[in-house]
Amino acid sequence: MHIYVFWRVASVPFVDRHVPRKILIGAGVILWAIFFFGRVVGHGGTGVLAGTLEFLGMNWMAVLFLTFIPLLAIDLATLFGFLMPRLSSSLRGWALLVGVVLSVIAFFQGLRPPVIEKYEVSLPGLPDSMDGTVLVALSDMHLGSQLGERWLAARIDQVKAQRPDIVVLLGDIFEGHGPPENKLIVTLKQLYAPLGIWAVPGNHEFHGGDDMSLFEEVSFKLLHTGWAEVKPGLVLAGVDDFTARRRNGQGGDSISQALVGLPRGATILLSHTPWQAERAAKAGVGLMLSGHTHGGQIWPFDYMVRSRYPLLEGRYEVDGMTVIVCRGTGTWGPRMRLWRPSEILRVTLRGRGKKNASE
Repeated sequence: MHIYVFWRVASVPFVDRHVPRKILIGAGVILWAIFFFGRVVGHGGTGVLAGTLEFLGMNWMAVLFLTFIPLLAIDLATLFGFLMPRLSSSLRGWALLVGVVLSVIAFFQGLRPPVIEKYEVSLPGLPDSMDGTVLVALSDMHLGSQLGERWLAARIDQVKAQRPDIVVLLGDIFEGHGPPENKLIVTLKQLYAPLGIWAVPGNHEFHGGDDMSLFEEVSFKLLHTGWAEVKPGLVLAGVDDFTARRRNGQGGDSISQALVGLPRGATILLSHTPWQAERAAKAGVGLMLSGHTHGGQIWPFDYMVRSRYPLLEGRYEVDGMTVIVCRGTGTWGPRMRLWRPSEILRVTLRGRGKKNASE
């Protein structure tokens, strides 16, 4: 992709006239090196140097992708200059400008705070006394080298402003490369809800092994393929991340395992990856909350993501069960988003017969 983009950029008339070929080649090599070391050294390391390398490398990866797409579109439309040979090089210049503009927009969108997405969900079996219960969900914060204590403190303020009864964390809380800084642990302890803070592990929670002690350290209640009755008539169930189980060669029906012996009432399933929704609906789950997909994060990458995760973002109805997939509260890789902002979910629970609508 580096070779292609710089090859086509070199054919843009303005670049050809004003940028010496040696400088263009040198820039390409340097940017490739930044990407390489950001991915290999920065992404797997800790500290200021690793964080800087990861920030530069991952953001350049997104810029490269957003430049590659319009350049390729022009080449396909002109058959790589065979059609409209005099105009095609100028069109590539416009394509380059489009890539730069999209990159700038994506960078600023990635730095914006998450939006609050509000839903109302009717839950069969929910007691009348719990009608109006507010659940707030965060997913894919990826706390670590890119998103730190100040960012997390601002997110906790957003959650507190929603006055939740329950807070759930849908996995990938930490980036998972090395232990998190103590400041993050201290800040996380400020998260509070009357009916508790509940969490399920995402794939990044398994990157450092199967050590879930961090959840105990911050007093979160981990649903490790099991369930708990939050209050009589309301059950939260959780499963370990499906993609992590697949990589570890673990089979079996984890949803059925998590739901064994459920009491009567309403059931909410927390699953980091939005797979097996039909199985959850068949098991009697009323609401399934997931994350993992980031909503594709950067358009048009979402079209590729959707091929693997059909439930990409937002609200779905699956065999009578409501599924809500969070686009992610943070970002992974590039601190960039295009057309799909980060979000925090605010879900108001309603009893049977109440209006089932999105606010």
